[in-house]
Amino acid sequence: MYWADELAARVSGPQVVNDSKTPSGTVHVGSLRGPVMHDAIARALRDRGIPVQFRYGVEDMDAMDAQALLTPDAVERYMGVPLAHVPAPEGSSAANYARHFVGTLFFPTFARLGIRPEFYWLSEIYPTGQLDPFIRTALDKAQVIRDLYVRVSNVERPAGWLPIQAICEACGRVGTTLSDDWDGETIRYRCLPDYVKWAQGCGHEGRLAPFGGKAKMPFNVEWAAKWSLMGVTIEGCGKDLGTKGGSRDRSEAISREVFDREPPINVMYEFLNVGGKKMSTSKGLGAAVHSISESIPPEVLRFLFLRPRPNHAIDFDPAGSDAIPRLHDEYDRISAATAGKTVRGELPPDHERLQFFSQIADSTAEAAKEVAAAWRPAFGQLSLLLQLPGVNVVERAAAEKGSPLTGAESAELNERIAAVTNWLRDYAPEEARIAVRPELPTDAVAALS
Repeated sequence: MYWADELAARVSGPQVVNDSKTPSGTVHVGSLRGPVMHDAIARALRDRGIPVQFRYGVEDMDAMDAQALLTPDAVERYMGVPLAHVPAPEGSSAANYARHFVGTLFFPTFARLGIRPEFYWLSEIYPTGQLDPFIRTALDKAQVIRDLYVRVSNVERPAGWLPIQAICEACGRVGTTLSDDWDGETIRYRCLPDYVKWAQGCGHEGRLAPFGGKAKMPFNVEWAAKWSLMGVTIEGCGKDLGTKGGSRDRSEAISREVFDREPPINVMYEFLNVGGKKMSTSKGLGAAVHSISESIPPEVLRFLFLRPRPNHAIDFDPAGSDAIPRLHDEYDRISAATAGKTVRGELPPDHERLQFFSQIADSTAEAAKEVAAAWRPAFGQLSLLLQLPGVNVVERAAAEKGSPLTGAESAELNERIAAVTNWLRDYAPEEARIAVRPELPTDAVAALS
């Protein structure tokens, strides 16, 4: 049984599937593993007739921090400021930094991949007061949270530390403030010059009511609060957050012991590796989502993430290699097998479900099989034909098929032509590029005469 179907078979009643991201800079293709995985879970639930709500959040109240410093997108004078309050890069029409990198570059790829969650932004939720009850509970149980950090992760917080980050009224920073007194209505905070290494606080001290968007909870407390606020029942996380004693364990303990709620089912997933190293937004490693999606059609890109089980790493290095052509070949092989054709090599026992979940449309198994049965051109053959002068690719495709292409097949051919063209431009190794000389070399002409 396919892994998403296994999970769907374990639950009953309405489900809320959630995923989220901090917009620390240019979003790399590895960041799609979580959204594609959660989308497959939501589809598996719907396929079993289980009501499901799929949500995706942007943690844009997080500070521009050390993560952003490792990218070319950081803006030093805004270090420590909530990402939603940092201006968009010059030339962008987006409202702010977070909206630029997620709203204009990342989310459009979701639509192309058939991922259609209900989006939310924490910068819009905090001001409404929806998280205020959780802020109050966390402050009332601050000692419980401090004890949890020590017990679960062996992390000691400074004396008097409170689980709240005020937005400094003087400089607007949230990453440099330490709160150490709660009187039931207001907190005392200090904006410290040396609280973190990646930003300098202004030294302001003050008191404020930490509600209505004037403060935010630390990540682990905020994560647990979101589970309760939204009724989340399923939310996976990356391996970096899911290690023993790590961020997920802390948030689950806070959910149980502070907010009195069982945490969601966790589906921990591995990294997408390039040359053996994790693709990382914060380190600028790996192809940007909006770039790689131009060289890999959406069904094939979904296939990349859904082929292994979530707890298996994906090794994918598109630059200067044949990784993208080989990925297309494997997708075509699985599609052919799903259509009932004989293929070479061993097939996964759940290959039909893999092909089903790789489709853009959230439809039926029968519709997915119709897609699988359609004729499609081989990526490698197209890369050769497109580099030869005087070749009518459409005519060659129809000749290979043995009949005129259908409308759907013509659309797929055009999509692959675009993908191959972009691959040749951006990722293909030199040996895959063909240089056609306009005339024969002199020595060749002499040899023929």
